[in-house]
Amino acid sequence: MLFNSQFFIAVFLPVVVALYYALAGDRVARQSVVVLASLGFYGWWDIRFVPLLMGLTLANWLIAMWFGRTRIRWIPVLGVALNLAVLGLFKYADFLRGTAFGLTGEPWQPWHLILPLGISFFVFQKISYLIDLRRGDRHLYGFLDFCLFVSFFPQLIAGPLVRHNEIIHQFRADPRGPAMWENLSRGFALFVIGVAKKVLLADTIAMVADPLFAKALGTPLSLVEAWTAAGAYTLQIYFDFSGYSDMAIGLALMFGLRLPINFDAPYRAVSVRDFWRRWHMTLSRFLRDYLYIPLGGSRSGPIRQVINVVVTMLLGGLWHGAAWTFVVWGGLHGAALAVNHLWGQTGVRLPRPIAWLLTLVFVMGCWVLFRAPDFATAGSVLASMAGLKGVGSIVLDRMYVLALILGGLAATLGPTSHDAALARLRPHPWLAVPAGIGLGYLMILIGGRLPNVFIYFQF
Repeated sequence: MLFNSQFFIAVFLPVVVALYYALAGDRVARQSVVVLASLGFYGWWDIRFVPLLMGLTLANWLIAMWFGRTRIRWIPVLGVALNLAVLGLFKYADFLRGTAFGLTGEPWQPWHLILPLGISFFVFQKISYLIDLRRGDRHLYGFLDFCLFVSFFPQLIAGPLVRHNEIIHQFRADPRGPAMWENLSRGFALFVIGVAKKVLLADTIAMVADPLFAKALGTPLSLVEAWTAAGAYTLQIYFDFSGYSDMAIGLALMFGLRLPINFDAPYRAVSVRDFWRRWHMTLSRFLRDYLYIPLGGSRSGPIRQVINVVVTMLLGGLWHGAAWTFVVWGGLHGAALAVNHLWGQTGVRLPRPIAWLLTLVFVMGCWVLFRAPDFATAGSVLASMAGLKGVGSIVLDRMYVLALILGGLAATLGPTSHDAALARLRPHPWLAVPAGIGLGYLMILIGGRLPNVFIYFQF
């Protein structure tokens, strides 16, 4: 079930919210409603995914309870190994087998295992909890609390990556408190903004990016086509993923729950380090706290720090997908972060416009590698961007040009969506009218198109 679907907006969400608030006085009842709704939401894609989600949730909860009783330090390690084994089997088995057989030159047949939606996200959630327990955190939760933490449908499939100590304590509060109507209105506003990002911008801009990258599979692009493709995908992935995050955060707020912000205008970054402080922020801090710092961080000298940051980003790239293009994409960002750190030690500062432009061009070039299905296609597009295939030209429909212009201005100059909805907006009854009209228009637009899944669902 997609957030940007008529059924979700017109049926699923109103029914679940109504039941939640009707039973709000009973904590067990209201949480049970959301857990059952979340399992229905997840099973809508493929009912076969549900047993894995629930089985892994139960196994992690039992491991946490076991550790809570015994405090034997290898027990959380066992849980982490279990989670990584499940992730490795479903996501990386064919990739690793293909790499091994490719090196030996032997023929092989992939297993074609079905990748459960959101497995990377809910596995990382469980891993962070178990590691926190081993580090001394003593938060042990009832099964219903833990189950809701893992399965909560707004963040289940593509995040934000929420930590246990950020949300589970919120389950105790009765959502019908003084802030109820403000939470509902602000959450609804942020949800509508997220839908607009996805439907109006990301899905429209995809109609520019997708044909150009498809063309690049067999024919070199011109310089103008290549830069248009890279720029379009740069905007598409941002509005697609940040739109999902806005919807997730807005939906959670409608239930009286606050999720962490996941994007903060990343295309205004003036360095690669600044970019990763703004892009997929919950993944960035996960990589920092559970990979980079345990590897040694910056505590063992500059050389070791460079190695640590590159290794962290290589693994971060692999987390995004089982392909070497993702690994190299992560490695490039890791190398850029290392250079960024070493440059910072010189005390030299580039003028802000130049720093911004260099950062954006680097990010765009890396997105080409992220989007391309293989190195050959990525290399061809990058060569075209360098002007090696001729200048050329491109003709775009006015609708696409408008979407690219509006998207570029919103990404670089406009207020962030969470700032607009959660800080600047002043709730008032008359705002319901334009918000409702806007959502109605978006639902009509959704009905006229094939539903587009979110890019990060593949991870």
